[in-house]
Amino acid sequence: MYQGSCLCGAVTLEVQGGIDAIIHCHCSKCRKSSGTAYATNGFVARSALRIKSGDAQIAFYETAPGKKRHFCKICASPIFSSNDASPQVLRLRLGILDSDIVERPISHNFISSRANWDELDAPLPRYDGHEPGRKVIER
Repeated sequence: MYQGSCLCGAVTLEVQGGIDAIIHCHCSKCRKSSGTAYATNGFVARSALRIKSGDAQIAFYETAPGKKRHFCKICASPIFSSNDASPQVLRLRLGILDSDIVERPISHNFISSRANWDELDAPLPRYDGHEPGRKVIER
């Protein structure tokens, strides 16, 4: 079982069972929705997702008829997407999870739509915290 929560903690959830077909999606809709280079999504059965608290705080934006992106209306954390054409499954935004998962991504999708500054698997330095010498800009 996996546990998850939004940024402000108003929405908490659990997923019973596994997460299928995890992908890094680079499409422009996922980039805009997440504000990042890509969104990492995995499919879960609707019956496996339980909203433990904050159900009233979940809103959605319909990007196309029957296709909805659900998010916390307090902190705007993306939670999952639903599609009326496949009502039994949800596309979970894995960044919402607090638990470590055992499943791993299987692919990068829509890479022709990726941000021009996104260099897939660039050999960049890696740090446990902020990069050394980071300057804070005070306003």
